[in-house]
Amino acid sequence: MITNDKDIDSCLEQICEQGCQTVNQVIQQLEQCQTIDVARHLESVQQKILLQELKKIMAVYAETHSCEFSG
Repeated sequence: MITNDKDIDSCLEQICEQGCQTVNQVIQQLEQCQTIDVARHLESVQQKILLQELKKIMAVYAETHSCEFSG
């Protein structure tokens, strides 16, 4: 996918497969330093990268208006 870290890429894939609403929820949880199941095994630095990548992905949807935002 995007990073060179297979653990992060795996988490990105699993989260994104669940749709925009889930991605937005995960972003909120990560911003609040909450642990999410799919990323529980990641180190703190990896979780920060995961959050950044999810935000980049959602920015594309925001620009194209192809995803409903709830928040």
